[in-house]
Amino acid sequence: MKTFKVPHTDLTVSSVVLGLMRIAKMSNAEIQSLFGAAVDAGVTVFDHADIYGGERHRCEERFGEAITLSAVEREKILIQSKVGIRKGFFDFSSEHILQTVDESLAALRTDYLDVLLLHRPDTLVEPEDVAAAFDKLAASGKVRHFGVSNHTPGQIEVLKTAVKQPLLFNQVQLSITHANLFAQGVAANMNGLDQSISRDNGLLDYSRVQGMMLQAWSPFQKGFFDGVFVGDREEFPELNNALDELAEKYGVTPTGIAVAWITRHPANVQVVLGTTKPSRVDECAAGSSVPLTREEWYRLFRTAGHTLP
Repeated sequence: MKTFKVPHTDLTVSSVVLGLMRIAKMSNAEIQSLFGAAVDAGVTVFDHADIYGGERHRCEERFGEAITLSAVEREKILIQSKVGIRKGFFDFSSEHILQTVDESLAALRTDYLDVLLLHRPDTLVEPEDVAAAFDKLAASGKVRHFGVSNHTPGQIEVLKTAVKQPLLFNQVQLSITHANLFAQGVAANMNGLDQSISRDNGLLDYSRVQGMMLQAWSPFQKGFFDGVFVGDREEFPELNNALDELAEKYGVTPTGIAVAWITRHPANVQVVLGTTKPSRVDECAAGSSVPLTREEWYRLFRTAGHTLP
């Protein structure tokens, strides 16, 4: 498992994160098997959100019911959760943040979150309100580190006008085929090319300058939950040929190569898995440390349909 040092901290984290949004209907034994496989593979970060599971805190609750950790075991992993999405609106009010964290801790049966992320940008955000909540959570020890999800550089800067704690993570959508984060900069300043349109206001470069770690969700999706590109030879035949050839060369699976494409980038992007299969965790972990060459990385980029001017 490839690991990354988190800037501004003494944390070292796995390049692969296990997302737990699909465990609501799994048995305790199945959750234990998935968690055990992840730990054995070197995964140290486990991702939750208050909204996962069909009802508030359901997946967190299932994790807490299934996984019993000693104090030593708990200190070896990082549990992160998210807050801010409510039914029909977003809410970064201090009251909602504090209440949700308490509910998450109770559901997870833990005394603290290693990381709390603000889930989707709340356009009605009041930075001072967020700062007040973060100060209370940090002082009480309920949350050790903070970050955001799906935020632009400008939205992060607005938060930083009041928030004192470093914002260490930003979870965003990224895969070989949904690679606006990488692709726009490659084709910058090209008139008439859709790829050259900035959709995130320079988030990749901003994150590298600020020392903010990106986490890639939906790393195998073609687009916004349009299905996976791995194995889709009708829409992505050249990409899958390349994935297969590189998988054979490096002794991993095509899915592992899809992970390697993300973790190869020097921005040190973590890959968030949504799988419930222990075997899939193993193949992704194996792919995380594959040292793709520049030529190989750009081959995957091109065969996914991105323009290389």
